[in-house]
Amino acid sequence: MTKSAQIARTADSVPSQGGTGYPEIFAVNIVDRSKKALGDAFGLTNFGVNLVTLPVGEISSQRHWHSKQDELVYVLQGELTLITNDGEQTIGPGMVAGFAAGAENGHQLVNRGQDDAVYLEVGDRSADDTVEYPDIDMRCINQDGEDILIHKNGVPY
Repeated sequence: MTKSAQIARTADSVPSQGGTGYPEIFAVNIVDRSKKALGDAFGLTNFGVNLVTLPVGEISSQRHWHSKQDELVYVLQGELTLITNDGEQTIGPGMVAGFAAGAENGHQLVNRGQDDAVYLEVGDRSADDTVEYPDIDMRCINQDGEDILIHKNGVPY
């Protein structure tokens, strides 16, 4: 008989992961962001769910969009500024934002509030997804399940 995986646990029991895989020049204001990979804690493979804590002054990521991955953000605590091609919008607890795969509308969250912000980040794990960063010289390609950061001219970082 195979032992079943734990099916319920507290989010506090999931380890936090800090920082980013970005080159140092693009990692400014992201170093104190922390993520708890809730989906990974249960062995989920079709989609990921992260519980993200974004301190005051930090950004969620560089502004980006995905070729194949849908993304959804649900704010639990704090106030965030959502930056897209359309401008800025303040979002807070109970608000949700969604980003369809292939929509060339770069998005980013910035914590300009008074307190840490906490949100759920959900995305599928589409094979061969490409992430475009419209404001900087960076692109992320996925080859054989590995994310590779490159310059827009194709040269790896």
